[in-house]
Amino acid sequence: MLAKRIIPCLDVTDGRVVKGIKYVDHVDAGDPVEQAAEYDRQGADELVFLDITASLEHRQIMLDIVGRVAETIFIPFTVGGGIRTIDDIRQVLLAGADKISVMTAGILDPDIINEGAQRFGSQCIVCAIDAQRIQHEGRDDSDLGLAPEEDIEWKVWTYGGHEPTDVDALDWAVEATERGAGELLVTSMDADGTRAGYDIELLRRISERVIVPVIASGGAGNVEHMYQALTAGKADAVLAASIFHFGQYTVGQVKQELAGRGVTVRL
Repeated sequence: MLAKRIIPCLDVTDGRVVKGIKYVDHVDAGDPVEQAAEYDRQGADELVFLDITASLEHRQIMLDIVGRVAETIFIPFTVGGGIRTIDDIRQVLLAGADKISVMTAGILDPDIINEGAQRFGSQCIVCAIDAQRIQHEGRDDSDLGLAPEEDIEWKVWTYGGHEPTDVDALDWAVEATERGAGELLVTSMDADGTRAGYDIELLRRISERVIVPVIASGGAGNVEHMYQALTAGKADAVLAASIFHFGQYTVGQVKQELAGRGVTVRL
């Protein structure tokens, strides 16, 4: 069995790491280069860097900071935010990223996924999906929040969670992988920053529909949440920010606890 991955995330704006709740009320969480070096030291399997306002502000990603982070770490490094063209992908990879993440550009111009995969390989194209839950009547609540298929759906948002779309998140996950995305980064907008747990059902439904790895994002508050995402949610990796940035856990502590519960991780 492939080892499950533990991935800290750096949400960056104005050159600083920040963390909010449901995409608002951001607080400062440190210097991105220093944070990246610390997570490398702690044994993180990968690192994700998201320039969270680049798309909304219609500007290029902060390549200088991306380059400084890349020079500091020795683990796989995914970068997203403001990537709109194939040349943007090339520039981010040249700055030191191993993988790039597209979200808004993928919805506005899905062919960027096809062309990116053809030019650089599916292994470096991550499709990020920010999904908001729409609850219908008749839900049967359970401990994991599982519900009948017809009672719930999710819609994709773009521009860092600022613009709604009519795109169904499950359908888009399948299409993105068919177009060549080698990985999906799935964030629950409802759970983001709450530390109340991932949207397990969203993860499960997407994981059962695609053959590429799924990274769970949004809502990590403790190791139990991560365990549920990796087991009931069938995710291949868990991404977290708040619990690492503010010292609730180290990456090593998370891995030790997961290993103790029978999850295969790289120690």
